[in-house]
Amino acid sequence: MTGQPGWGAVGTPDGPVIAIVGATATGKSAVSLAVARLLAPGGGAEVINADSMQFYRGMDIGTAKLPPAERDGVPHHQLDTLDVNEDASVARFQADARALVGEIRARGATPLVVGGSGLYLRALLDRFDFPGTDPEVRARLEARVEAEGPGMLYAELKAKDSAAAQKIHPRNAKRIVRALEIIEVAGEYTSSLPRHEYEFPAIQVALEVPTEVLDERIGARVDAMFDAGLVDEVRGLEAVGLRDGVTARRAVGYAEVLAWFDGEIAEDEAREAIARNTRRLARRQDRWFRPDPRVQWVAGPLDAQDVERVARDVLAAAQEAAVARVGWPSAPGDPSVGAAP
Repeated sequence: MTGQPGWGAVGTPDGPVIAIVGATATGKSAVSLAVARLLAPGGGAEVINADSMQFYRGMDIGTAKLPPAERDGVPHHQLDTLDVNEDASVARFQADARALVGEIRARGATPLVVGGSGLYLRALLDRFDFPGTDPEVRARLEARVEAEGPGMLYAELKAKDSAAAQKIHPRNAKRIVRALEIIEVAGEYTSSLPRHEYEFPAIQVALEVPTEVLDERIGARVDAMFDAGLVDEVRGLEAVGLRDGVTARRAVGYAEVLAWFDGEIAEDEAREAIARNTRRLARRQDRWFRPDPRVQWVAGPLDAQDVERVARDVLAAAQEAAVARVGWPSAPGDPSVGAAP
């Protein structure tokens, strides 16, 4: 594959980072392995996980985490980096994942970012600076969320900065707390998403499948998770602090099973709620990626036999994006690189 002056070709160590993104259950994990196989004659590829729930040790079945035995020998990073009583940090992920990009390239391989957590992906790929934090302020606000619920804090945020509140869902406790923390620390809400401008050459290819196929796939996945031992997984995690963390216990699949344990819903209602909330998550993820003009969309795999075709389409879309270089930073001696609006 040919490159452009100042940057390496797609699939070479100094070529662009390739990100395979999109909604849950669209086949990203399987396609990433197939892409890595296609790149193997060169330097190969290493995967950087960008699914925030797969950071958690022991959250395997409910997050559809690819087991080590099924990774085809492809190195995977940013999996199992947190205990369930810890909270994920976008800023920490940014620093760690960007360091991994350099390390993977130094090994002669292509960094292959895979996941559907949009904010984490943008933090890694885009020019994205974070406002300061204050652990004491954060702890106080999180304690208030637990005691008062997100609605009270959202009303407070709306009163302090209505524009910031409009960008955040009223039930998204984590983002509400972060916004109030920023206001208290910095005096104003300054945490807005960056322009569509990459920190380094990168390409995003999103997988999409028909809605009816995705919904059916999600339903089957939920049944398979229960058959594989999701309930026992949640019980085991509960014993090591799942309820103590702010992020992990709210994850789809885990929150519903905990509600069943607490007698709030029945088992069949937990199953239905997981499927329903997973479908909602998939639609939110799709809406996140749609407005980004840099994202290349390809038809995702409809079955296991379709994965190789999709992997080839991903690399073809990556090559097309590399020629356009939309959103790429300027290379030495090449100031005319296009930037997305």
